[in-house]
Amino acid sequence: MRGAVYHYDQDQDFGYINGVDGKRYMFARNDLNGGVALVRGTLVEFEPDDGAAHNVVAVASATPSSVTGQPLKPGQNQPACSTGLWSYFGRAVSVDYFNFSGRARRKEFWAFWLGYTLAMVALLGFGILVNLAINGFGINAGRSSIGFVPALIFALAATLPWIALVVRRLHDIGLSGWFILSCFVPAIGGVALLVFGLMPSQVGENPWGQVPAGVKV
Repeated sequence: MRGAVYHYDQDQDFGYINGVDGKRYMFARNDLNGGVALVRGTLVEFEPDDGAAHNVVAVASATPSSVTGQPLKPGQNQPACSTGLWSYFGRAVSVDYFNFSGRARRKEFWAFWLGYTLAMVALLGFGILVNLAINGFGINAGRSSIGFVPALIFALAATLPWIALVVRRLHDIGLSGWFILSCFVPAIGGVALLVFGLMPSQVGENPWGQVPAGVKV
C-alpha cells in the first residue's frame, strides 16, 4: 500500500503513516526497509498489518499530493521537532516566545517548569554569593541585594513565554486560552495551573490543531 509519513518521534521510536485508504498506520524504526527520510510528507510504500505498517520503503517517483489528493500545507514536509525536555524548554523561550496558537502537550508544559526552576535556583544561588561578597559576613555588613537582579530579569523575561505556553496547554485539552485568567485568581490560581498541567491531551484534531508530536493516542 502507498501512503505518506505523518509523524515520527525519534525519542519514543514510533510514528504514523497516512495510507491511501484513509487509515493511519503505526510504525517503528525496525519497520523501515532502506533509507526512508523520516520527515512529514515523505511518500512510502508499506505492508499493512492490523493498524501497523511493515517493510516501509520510500517512493521517489511520486509527490505527496498524489497520495492525499490535496496540496501540502506550508511546512508539512519539514522534519519533526525533537520532543526532549531541554528541546521543549529551549523552544519555549525562543521560537515559541510569542506563540499563542497551536497545542502543547503535558511534557512540554512540565519541561518548561523544570528548566525555569533550575535556572531560578542557579540564579538565586549566584545572587546570594554576590551579595555575600559585597556585604561581607560581619555584624555590620551592608544590605545590598544587587546580586538578585539577574534572577529578577530572568523571571520577568520568562513571564510572556509562560503565558503563551499555558494558553497552548489549554488548547491541547480543548479549552479556550482565556481560561488562563483563572491562574491569576488568588487561592485557586495555583490549583488551576496544576490541573491544566496534569490533564491529558484531547484525542484527535481540535480547533487548535492536531495532537502534538509524541502523544500516544
